[in-house]
Amino acid sequence: MISSLALLCPGQGAQHKHMFDLARTDPGASGLLDNLLPEAGLDGALARVLEDDALLFSNRLAQPLMVAATLANWRALAAVLPAPALVAGYSIGEVTAWAVAGGLSPVAAVALARRRAGLMDACAAQGPAQALLAVSGLMRDAVEGVLRQSGFHLAIETGDDSVILGGRADRAPALERAVQALGGRAGVLPVGVASHTPFMGGAVGPFASALRQYGLQDPAVPVLSGISAERVNRGASAVEHLSRQLAETILWRDCMDALMEAGITVALELGPGAGLSRMLQARHPRIATRSVADFRSLDGIAAWLGRHVE
Repeated sequence: MISSLALLCPGQGAQHKHMFDLARTDPGASGLLDNLLPEAGLDGALARVLEDDALLFSNRLAQPLMVAATLANWRALAAVLPAPALVAGYSIGEVTAWAVAGGLSPVAAVALARRRAGLMDACAAQGPAQALLAVSGLMRDAVEGVLRQSGFHLAIETGDDSVILGGRADRAPALERAVQALGGRAGVLPVGVASHTPFMGGAVGPFASALRQYGLQDPAVPVLSGISAERVNRGASAVEHLSRQLAETILWRDCMDALMEAGITVALELGPGAGLSRMLQARHPRIATRSVADFRSLDGIAAWLGRHVE
């Protein structure tokens, strides 16, 4: 039987108009959403935001809404989820992970996501427009050569031949051409800030101060650090890891390897979206991995967990 469960908390980019529908089928999760959404900084009706991609994918709303949706899914599954061995979050998902692990209240996590987005937007507003590009099909040496020529920075390592790069939006077309000339693939992501690069350096200190104000507690289970792939067991240590990741490379490839090395045998991405589960399944197929986004009902998720989790 499966004995070790990891929970995965996604970053922004997978938002969609039905992102709260599954959680709304559970009374407890629906009630939690009613408490969380006022912290998201909506300046209008949620229904209008969900129908307007310009709003839904704006950094200031995407981050708190993703945290709220993920935490609501987690609450909806609380009755059928065993205690996880590890929790891991991708980008803003690392803030969510601390709430899932018990180091933050859900309301505090959404409030911090809103603050984080505001600080990042302020950094982005100080210069030319920014962009994130997903690059695949190139090994690390080739990527480093492209970076030297483009002025972009390595934002996230997602695999042996796949990365996310951040930099100035006006230089993105030239970077795409350079990647394609080397036989790789590149595409602009729906994120308008160069997250996890030096462009966000001005947000690190203020976000560390915001984290201290909320007083993170020691988590009930360890949280993987995005910038080091190490297990973090102390709330005081989370301040450094969560703030530094704004301007430093996320080592998601190493986080996936850390899950395998820790003996994780089943992983559930809390959604919305299924990007993390697909990456983990491709890299470590021996870990039974799904996302809540793969299922049409909470009962379906519970049935899958029942087959894999002791």
